[in-house]
Order: sequence, then structure tokens, then C-alpha cells
Amino acid sequence: MVKPKENPNYKVIAENRRARYDYAIEDDIECGIILEGSEVKSLRENSSNIAESYAAVEEGELWLVNSYIAPYEQAKTFGHEEKRRRKLLVSRKELSRLWNETQRKGMTLVPLVLYFNHKGLAKIKLGIAKGKKHHDKRETDAKRDWGRQKQRLLRHGE
Repeated sequence: MVKPKENPNYKVIAENRRARYDYAIEDDIECGIILEGSEVKSLRENSSNIAESYAAVEEGELWLVNSYIAPYEQAKTFGHEEKRRRKLLVSRKELSRLWNETQRKGMTLVPLVLYFNHKGLAKIKLGIAKGKKHHDKRETDAKRDWGRQKQRLLRHGE
């Protein structure tokens, strides 16, 4: 059996691992992101953070707010602002669905993963999520601990 060749363009840049702990993610969507040249160069060097960021639908457009992309050293004069608002690209139909979810149903748009896809384009995966209460988080912890314990027991055959 021939192993498929791995795509050299696909690369995860930043991941928001805490999002799945703090939010109950019901659905996700892939969005394009409008970046400046120095931002793309910086992302190629893996220097970004989406942990404290969120997405919002404002005036008929989707925006990524509070995401950090480190400055690119070689771009002195044409650099970029590190924590600027970045426009996200989705279809009109998806935009209206996201607006409906956030405004009417009280959901939150949480960035999950920032990556370069197989074509080498920067994409971001947004999760449509509902915030977890404290007791829900404890329940998640208990399930995870039980899963670990179960694996340990199966491994040792006790």
C-alpha cells in the first residue's frame, strides 16, 4: 500500500485549546482572513496567538477581534499593527446564519485554529459556541479523568 504524500503547504499556526474547555462548541466554519504581506510572513514563522480573540458580526461584515500576530522583523517601514481587527471572509448566506446565531440565540464565535490550507492560504476555523458554566467545566474534567483512568486500567490489565 502506497502512503499518500503529505502536503507541504498545510500547516497549523495557532490553536485555541482552551476554547473546547470554556465553550460547548455546536458547529464550526472555515473562513478566509484578509492579511497584509508582513502578517503572512510572520505567520509563516509561527508567531501568533488567538487564545484571547473572538469573532463578531458588525455592520454586515465578519471581524476577528483581538488576535495577535507578531511583527515581522524584516518589514521595518511596511509593518503591521499587532492586534488590529482583521476582516474574515464568508459567503452572504453563512454571514446571515452567523448573525442569527449570535444575535438571536446568544452564541459566541470562538476561533479554534489558525492554519495554512493545502493551497497555502491562511484560514481560520471558527466555532459557534455556547459558554459553559462552572459545573459544566467540572463535568468535563471528570469525564476526561475517567477516560484517562480507563485507559490506564486497560493498559495494565488490572
